[in-house]
Amino acid sequence: MKGKIAIVTGGARDIGRQVSLKLAAAGAKVCVNYFGNKDLADETLQLIKDAGGEAIVVYGDMTKAADVKNVVDACTAAYGNVIHVLVNVAGGLMGRKILADLDEEFWDGVMNVNLKSVYLSARAVTPYMTEGGAIVNFSSQAARDGGGFGALAYSAAKGGVLTLTKGLAKEFGPKGIRVNCVSPGMINTTFHNTFTKPEVRTNVAAATPLRREGRPEEVADLVVYLAGDHSSFINGESVEINGGTYFV
Repeated sequence: MKGKIAIVTGGARDIGRQVSLKLAAAGAKVCVNYFGNKDLADETLQLIKDAGGEAIVVYGDMTKAADVKNVVDACTAAYGNVIHVLVNVAGGLMGRKILADLDEEFWDGVMNVNLKSVYLSARAVTPYMTEGGAIVNFSSQAARDGGGFGALAYSAAKGGVLTLTKGLAKEFGPKGIRVNCVSPGMINTTFHNTFTKPEVRTNVAAATPLRREGRPEEVADLVVYLAGDHSSFINGESVEINGGTYFV
């Protein structure tokens, strides 16, 4: 990653933070996007700097085209007019609702943060990508199995990310730009601290062949691999990372 420029949407906490840290540790200059909490973004920036890396933090709502453009503009202003890596971590469940309670506003919000954000970011970044560029999107095991109770909108949005990834891979492959995604299962993050009951997490971990939840840094290691040259013939793929709870 030495000398490469990377944008990480939702890069301030949990998996996004670990992706930002590991890309920087591998030599990339990282543009860390945040939306909800500047303190977390500043902490991530300081961790990168303390480890000898280089990064900036940029505010932006990735569901808004103008904000996405501002993030890209800030990154190119800081590091030049080539972006080598885009990692679309931004997303979220927003709440658990069954179909009967799933109003249109909530549905649109979940689709926007999980699917529209990927489309907007890819559209804004690819004009700055050259041969060898890489996009890594975030889907979910929910896209494969329909998700847990109340995750209907979320699982549908993440299924859209799978399909968008394959379409982008076909479109940009001839330009030497690869597009892949990762599909995490139960990872120990704020996401599950907020939306998943402790007893559910305990049961899922016990039913997982590896008998535990995943760690954010394990997902980040996979992302760095997919973003780098060692995965140069992997394109349009979704890599499951779930400890063996689901196989494609």
